Amino acid sequence: MYKRSGFLALTTVGIVLCTAGLTPSVSQAAGGTADGKGSYADSNGLTAGDVRLINELNEEALVLGRPGTTPGGDLPSATESLRASAAAGDRVTPPAESLERMPDAYRAHGDRATTGISNYIRKWQQVYSHRDGRVQQMTEQQREQLSYGCVGVTWVNSGPYPTNKLAFASFDEEKHRNALENTSPRPGETRAEFEGRIAKQSFDETKGFNRARDVASVMNKALESAHDESAYLSNLKAELAKNDDALAAEDSRSNFYSALRNTPSFKDRNGGNHDPSKMKAVIYSKHFWSGQDPRSPADKRKYGDPDAFRPNQNTGLVDMSNDRNTSRSPAKPGESYVNFDYGWFGDQKEANPDNTIWTHANHYHSPEGGMGPMQVYESKFRNWSSGYTDFDRGTYVITFIPKSWNTAPAKVKQGWP
Repeated sequence: MYKRSGFLALTTVGIVLCTAGLTPSVSQAAGGTADGKGSYADSNGLTAGDVRLINELNEEALVLGRPGTTPGGDLPSATESLRASAAAGDRVTPPAESLERMPDAYRAHGDRATTGISNYIRKWQQVYSHRDGRVQQMTEQQREQLSYGCVGVTWVNSGPYPTNKLAFASFDEEKHRNALENTSPRPGETRAEFEGRIAKQSFDETKGFNRARDVASVMNKALESAHDESAYLSNLKAELAKNDDALAAEDSRSNFYSALRNTPSFKDRNGGNHDPSKMKAVIYSKHFWSGQDPRSPADKRKYGDPDAFRPNQNTGLVDMSNDRNTSRSPAKPGESYVNFDYGWFGDQKEANPDNTIWTHANHYHSPEGGMGPMQVYESKFRNWSSGYTDFDRGTYVITFIPKSWNTAPAKVKQGWP
């Protein structure tokens, strides 16, 4: 039997519902628009009331990414927990798993392999848990983090709750301009719908992912021989300048140059211990909705804000400071949308993006509640990047973990064995 959280019996901050759904067709995956795929709620039989409650709680999760809120990536404090509604008390922490117990086989379908949360814990312990080469049992705190769903998978593998500050994407300005000038709205499509759709189709997730990989590679080269932050920054600027990369011109106070020092595990004596050579840059992804500004016209909240969350054309960086974890507004009665999805990539060396594996989940763990048990997915990139109508933005985010951790190995095998 599952037990309720030993940390947060009343916690609802950060309760997460993430996308699951079916494997996309090749055309959907290639286009990245998911126009014919529908919403997560439609695919999984959730009511508008279910999604509304969960999204309200998800928006509260934003506090976990604020500096000073959760030192070291810890869970919310008891005071924060007591302020939260008890409505999501059905989220539970899965039990500990023995290190001796091997995982069962995953269920494979198309480009996705699926398993339950407890089986994922068993695989995580065998494959990803190592600290300085020693296998570790997933702690109660880590199991608590994992139980939050898709963001929990990224959380438990990266260390802190994801802050999304080094997010990259690719937007084709010429394609966008040509589509606006040379195409027209579909029958029955409003101008706002048309502009939102064209903006969404002008993003290229493969190029955004590749940009993040290229930058992470440069960062890792700069980290190798640096034993203090000053040496790392000097190495990084030199590498960027050598590659004629526009990131070299970023302000020294920017998120790009301050990211390492703001990583909790870099300062932890059992992690980086302030030595950059003990760290490495890794990647995760976030899918979300663009129309989040409460002051914007209603049509932008329904159909997307064409100008929001576009990357800098020179650097590829996306300003995520206005990301409020706000979901898409319904355009018709009965519509409801979830507000984000996270996928963990790590540091895989597979050159072909289509062969990379992304680990994510369907929703928070509620084996006896309305949502049901949490399922963990290992999806190929085309499956991960295809998205849903809930999302019109996909970013690829760089963060840092200690090299002594094994949560981001060079090779990831889908499923088990």
